[in-house]
Amino acid sequence: MIAATEAAARSAAPFTIRLAGAGAFPGADRPRVVWLGIVEGSPELAALAAILGDELAGRGWERDERPFRAHLTLGRADGVPGAGRAVAALADAAAALDAAWTVDRLVVYQSDLGRGPVRYRPLATAPLGGAPLPEGAALR
Repeated sequence: MIAATEAAARSAAPFTIRLAGAGAFPGADRPRVVWLGIVEGSPELAALAAILGDELAGRGWERDERPFRAHLTLGRADGVPGAGRAVAALADAAAALDAAWTVDRLVVYQSDLGRGPVRYRPLATAPLGGAPLPEGAALR
């Protein structure tokens, strides 16, 4: 997986992401995943996801056939009482959101499941375009 991520990262130049709006998958009435919307950088993310999918498939991983939807996941709301109201409040609060940054790397995370909340541990970092990351930015 790390080699596929590094290969995909080398194929893309850094680009800007801009966040605006919020919502939930599959919908606000039955939220499972709560997210912030991406209004700039979606085509670049989709292209990068397609290249990564090709790289992974070429290494024997099963291809994800779901359509790509650019978003920033904030958390999971499976079975949380009142989650629909919380998503509505988040959507209202995020209506004026306008935050942007430059995407310059891909990070591979491991999800550590078990008792308590899921923990996400970074395993490797791959700079976009193959350029070196600033000192101290690499995770491996």
